[in-house]
Amino acid sequence: KIWILMRGSKEVVGTLRGFDDYVNLVLDDAVEYTPDPNDNSKFIKKELETEILLNGNQIAILVPGGNGPPEDSLAAGGAS
Repeated sequence: KIWILMRGSKEVVGTLRGFDDYVNLVLDDAVEYTPDPNDNSKFIKKELETEILLNGNQIAILVPGGNGPPEDSLAAGGAS
């Protein structure tokens, strides 16, 4: 598992499958966290159904073994 903080405010957690010299990442079993537009202290959780490719130019921080934002920061009803 790896927790990725993207430029802006999006965060992604997933299983790292591959990367290249430009830090483009391929993830499986990814979950995307975006700020709740009604309350920026809360996140909306969205489970992604397919393998994803993240552009290395948009990655700010990599946290190996990270599990994402704390569960108490998730917006009510935000999980899908």
